[in-house]
Amino acid sequence: MASHTIVQSNRPYHHHDILVLHSFFSPTHYRFVSGTSKSFPAAKPRTKPKPLKLSRSPLLSPSSSDKPPLKISDQNAEVVATTSNSDKIMMKKKKKRVFFLDVNPLCYKGSTPNLHSFAHWISLFFSQVSLSDPVIAVLDGERGNEYRRQLLPSYKANRRKFSRQFSALERFPRSTVGRSHKLVLDVLHNCNVPVVKIVTHEADDVVATLVEQVVSRGYQAVIASPDKDFKQLISQDVQIVVPMPDLNRWSFYNLNHYIAQYMCDPQSDLSLRCFLGDEVDGVPGIQHYVPGFGRKTALKLLKKHGSLENLLNAAAVRTVGRQYAQDALTKYADHLRRNYKVLSLKRDIDVHIEEQWLSERDSCNDSVVLSNFINLLRGRQSKSCSSG
Repeated sequence: MASHTIVQSNRPYHHHDILVLHSFFSPTHYRFVSGTSKSFPAAKPRTKPKPLKLSRSPLLSPSSSDKPPLKISDQNAEVVATTSNSDKIMMKKKKKRVFFLDVNPLCYKGSTPNLHSFAHWISLFFSQVSLSDPVIAVLDGERGNEYRRQLLPSYKANRRKFSRQFSALERFPRSTVGRSHKLVLDVLHNCNVPVVKIVTHEADDVVATLVEQVVSRGYQAVIASPDKDFKQLISQDVQIVVPMPDLNRWSFYNLNHYIAQYMCDPQSDLSLRCFLGDEVDGVPGIQHYVPGFGRKTALKLLKKHGSLENLLNAAAVRTVGRQYAQDALTKYADHLRRNYKVLSLKRDIDVHIEEQWLSERDSCNDSVVLSNFINLLRGRQSKSCSSG
């Protein structure tokens, strides 16, 4: 079994701590797949590439009888066709993927803390999505909300912490409350997944920072999370894979899906959400103050001016829309700028990718580790129910 080592960074972090937990691999205990790439069946050549068409079909992956919008196998190989005299077909491998696992949301079923939910989704994730690709797990820091709550006191004010609610909702003994996250960490470590947590930062900001680093190294980043905040990061090299409870599986969500849904690029997502707000996170939109100022009006203005800051600067010196919109932009400019600071993900956290995190993940322990974890949860739940 891999040894667990806690590394405390020696760099100055200015009143915040970084905790990086590794599973160091020993060649005597783990088998590595030789080579750095996997072989995939070659796509059928064609003489003329077909243009990309954006459809308004549902974003969720369809049933198994339909062709999915994005196959997992399609992430690893692509065909570039040329129309030369010899009709050459050049094969080009896509970038290697690195997965970022947003752990905290997976520990809930709806709004209720639930370790069975984590066991279910992590099992599907390892067996159907990431396979042996590198996975980096990220957790929220204990004081991660402080920065945004200084800007907006209502930010996530109604969120219940997992450890505080776990005992009552799961009917586990109080002695296991402090162990709830340890159980999750043990599963990740034993499945050879490094875990990163920074005390004073939310997982979203840590993921955003690390995503930029892996993309700059030539990798494709895939964020495994139901959190809509990550949509602002979507690009050709960044996509999301989302747990879909109704379909009981994970579903990829990429740049094409985003454009088909919103008819704009992800760069406008953050600016648009500043107008609409986020009720779940306690961020009020301006429709509470100006009922007629909704998504349609905001999107129209953003398409014309490109970003929230450009729009507000233009509204400060000239009329940019109807009178109610003009009045709202001038009166609530500070409100919108504050929303931008709260909703935007920070990408300058002092945390750095380590080379060993980008190695192919050894998945040989997955089935045993997850089976033992599920049996442990069932056993404790049965014991607590019978004693109660």
